[in-house]
Amino acid sequence: MSHYYELDEDLKENKRKLILYINGQELPFYSNSGIFSNTKIDYGSFIFLKRLLIEGSVDSLLDVGCGYGVLGITLSIFKQCQSVDMVDINPRAIKSCKENIDYYHLNNANCFVSDCLDNVKKTYDRIVINPPIRAGKNVIYKMFEQSFKYLNDKGALYIVIKKDLGALSAIKKLQSIFKNVEVLLKDKGYYVIKSFN
Repeated sequence: MSHYYELDEDLKENKRKLILYINGQELPFYSNSGIFSNTKIDYGSFIFLKRLLIEGSVDSLLDVGCGYGVLGITLSIFKQCQSVDMVDINPRAIKSCKENIDYYHLNNANCFVSDCLDNVKKTYDRIVINPPIRAGKNVIYKMFEQSFKYLNDKGALYIVIKKDLGALSAIKKLQSIFKNVEVLLKDKGYYVIKSFN
């Protein structure tokens, strides 16, 4: 069985064009097999974006576990950041993300392979994560802990997670790392959570 957070060299490619309808715009994204939410844009990402789009813009943003780039690219298109980096452990996800960056001719966007934030070299004003639940708590909590180290002063981490997939335990973990943890939105079991110092 293939998981989107692992590279499966034997998995046959199956490219698809998906459409994100958000704030009156129709945004195409190209996905591929072996990537999270590769047949449709998941509802968690959609409500996460809706909430992030009213948070105001920042200079620098990092999208962790970016998949084919829906979060980072959409936030860039809507001028929510001056620059965006996107990382994923899955090389196929990064390949699709690069294709989507090229499709939108974004010169302020970059993506690269990284296990959590291991290959990240700079700090950011905002980090966004739709955590890979199937990867397990050890991976997700590593993302949270590393995010703390890679935030600028007054920077914030934003995540989206379903209640029945660990939202309450994620909040407790975040509270052990950050001084402030706020639930910004609850929608159909999804929690959008902001953490900052």
